[in-house]
Amino acid sequence: MARNLWIGKPGLLREITQAAKSWDRSAELNVSEFKSLEGQITTVSPARTARRLKFAWDWLEPADADHLIRLARRVNGPGMLGRNVYAGRSVAVLDPAAGNLLDPYQAAGQTLHPAGHDHWFTVQGAITISPAVDDVVLGSCDDPSTKIGWRHGTWTGWPVMPGMRISWLLPPDWNPTVATAQLDWKDVDGAYLSTTSAAGPLVTGTAPANAAFVTPVGAPGATGMTGLAGASLTIGEEPVALSLGDGCPAMAVTGCTETPATRLPYRSVSIDLVEVAGAAL
Repeated sequence: MARNLWIGKPGLLREITQAAKSWDRSAELNVSEFKSLEGQITTVSPARTARRLKFAWDWLEPADADHLIRLARRVNGPGMLGRNVYAGRSVAVLDPAAGNLLDPYQAAGQTLHPAGHDHWFTVQGAITISPAVDDVVLGSCDDPSTKIGWRHGTWTGWPVMPGMRISWLLPPDWNPTVATAQLDWKDVDGAYLSTTSAAGPLVTGTAPANAAFVTPVGAPGATGMTGLAGASLTIGEEPVALSLGDGCPAMAVTGCTETPATRLPYRSVSIDLVEVAGAAL
């Protein structure tokens, strides 16, 4: 997907080109089992799961190692890609194995909010979002000029860096003859920069200078009911409809090890991250 790992604060992402010697991206299921006296098993689990990432490198380049250590230790300074900004709070991670950067429940058209405000918002016109069958939501467009934006759970958009090639595919049940796909580029403060759009369900654009976020937007181009499941946002690859959302969640560093390599200045570094709603640091 993104091919190499990108990690850092939004607007300050760094590409780690060296492949990790070990890499774990398992979800945290938190399933508890209870066994009755008769031997029957009952399980209890939360409605949503969180992701964990664990990376480890041998003989990592000094500049890459410094970047990871700064993130782990929350060190400020010009070393954060030239910007003297606070290094605490959440970390953005563009996982090389992620096939769709939308939240998994967002990609599946599911929401915990009756009006879907956790995943979608109205950019223009009017749409009423309501649950349908099995928690999958539908939108009712009353205005043919309606535009719908996909909302990131933490930031003003999905983190990007200038030069990244982003592709956005609308839900597969939208009418491709009247729909319009759109990418809105924003700077690190969330200010609008420019738009890339295309008639039809697919648009691909290159992040412009100063871009730190992208917001995917879609215009159904017609009134009536429309589905919101199956969209896909990718970096550098063709998006696939109905693909599993791997997400680009806000994460916090929970563990870090650093060992000098036998040949300095290279170091062996490992870093552990967990998906968070927010990082109060």
